Order: sequence, then structure tokens, then C-alpha cells
Amino acid sequence: MPHSPDQPAKATAARPAAAWARDLGELLKLRLTTLVLITTMAGFYLGKTAATPGLLALAALLGTGLVAGGAAALNQLLEIRADARMRRTRERPLPGGRMDERDALFIGTLCSGSGLVLLALTCNLLSALLAALTLALYIGLYTPLKRISSLNTLVGAIPGAIPPVIGYAAASQRLDLFAAVLFALLFLWQMPHFLAIAWLYRDDYAAGGFRMLTLHDASGHSTGVKSALYALLLFPACLLPALCGLAGWTATSACLLATAAYAWTAISMARHPSPRSAKTLFLASLAYLPVILLALVLDKALD
Repeated sequence: MPHSPDQPAKATAARPAAAWARDLGELLKLRLTTLVLITTMAGFYLGKTAATPGLLALAALLGTGLVAGGAAALNQLLEIRADARMRRTRERPLPGGRMDERDALFIGTLCSGSGLVLLALTCNLLSALLAALTLALYIGLYTPLKRISSLNTLVGAIPGAIPPVIGYAAASQRLDLFAAVLFALLFLWQMPHFLAIAWLYRDDYAAGGFRMLTLHDASGHSTGVKSALYALLLFPACLLPALCGLAGWTATSACLLATAAYAWTAISMARHPSPRSAKTLFLASLAYLPVILLALVLDKALD
């Protein structure tokens, strides 16, 4: 008998280890966590000095990854009933009934807690506090706000922009202008990225009871305009490191060219909103972030 969309199925008992491992990976959102690790590693490299121990990078990555995975698990636990009502999430381990809620709570708490302890003991208290802030904002503010206000996308972009700052703080033992630039780049990059997703799946989000910025934008024009504005704000954010002597003009030029391409896809969606232009913007966002991070990392490596 199929379970009700509002009532997740009961978890089955015995399951093959491979299937359980796949569900664990989905619970921890390994693809998203991998992106978090990439940005954390870039931040760490940009913050490191000749005196920074190489093994510290592993501790920073493991600690941040554990916190990110734990946050993903706790988020899905809190949104289990909403996920059960949405087509693209109803087969996740919890709403699909393949994992018990108590197991998810244990895994989420264990991962996030051990990640914070690892960062505090091996890196520094600053990186652990930043990771704790990320967890608190993601679980304590962003997750419940999704059902209350369309401002949730803006709030959610804050914890999403902190991981490179965690890596930077773990390596450099401080926060400075470059850390602020990394935060700004990640924050601004996320907005067109998530707006495109939210518009493409606006009906699904509505079914889940989430109040997204795209909820009443059937045409997609408003979403495109907002995306273009955030993408255009990346231009001054890319210029700031060069103007302050934190990066060279070669890397800055690469960042500006990538930003121009990213902004053009957002402007194209504003001019001709459609599922195709929204998907193009989403794909452009996936290409944009590695390009600018790689440009900044290579700039430091070749300096």
C-alpha cells in the first residue's frame, strides 16, 4: 500500500550494504558536500603561508565536510514531510521510507558535532566557530524560513558562502579583506544559481509548502532580472582583489571574462525567460565557480 504524500513510509529493516551506502550518500548530499569541499580547499590554499602545515588542509576538509554532511542530514530530517510532497525529493531515503528518522538524527548530529570538534582541535577555534555559524544558520534559520518567507534564498546564501572562509581561516588563522571577497563571490554566485533552480521547480516547491522568490513569477522575467542584477554585482567583487593588491590582473581578467559570460546568460533569461534559458543559466553557474576559484589559486601559485 503506497504511503501518503504527507506521511513518509516506515523504514524497512534489512537492506543490502550497497543500497544503504547509496542512501547514506544521498542523506549527506555528497554531490553538494563535494562542492563545499572544493570551495573550502580553494579558501585554504588562498589563505596558507609557507608556515602552514600541509596536513592541516586534510583536517580542514574533513572537518568542514563532516559539518556540511551533517547539516544536509538534519535538513532532510526537518523537511521530511515537505520532501514527501515534492516529485524530485519524494524518493529520498527518509520520505521514501528506506531510512529511519532516528538514524538520520544520529548520523546528522554525529557528523556535524565531530566536524566542529575536529576543526577546533586541529585547525583553530575561528574555523570551528565559522562552521558552527554555518550550521546554525542553515538548520536554525534557513530551513524553517523556507516555509515562512521568500527571503529564505538570501538567508540560505549566507551559510553557502562561508565554507571558503572556513578554509581561509583554518590556514591563515585570521579573517581579512580577502576572506570577505571570497564570501562576496560565493554569495553573489549563488543567487542566480538558486533562482534558476527555484524557477524551474517552482511548482514542486509550492507543493512542498516552500515560499520561494519565484513562487508567483510564472513568466520567469522577474527571476531573470534578479539573477542579472546579482551576476552584475560580481564585476566589482572580482575587481576588488586586484585593486587591493591581493591578486594579479591576469587572474582578475579571467574572472571578469567568466563573469561577463555568466551575466550574459542571466540577462538572456531576463530578456527571453523560458525553461531553456533557465537551464542555460544553471549550467553556466556550475561552470563559473570553478573558473574563478582556479584563476585565483593559479594566480597565487604562479606568484
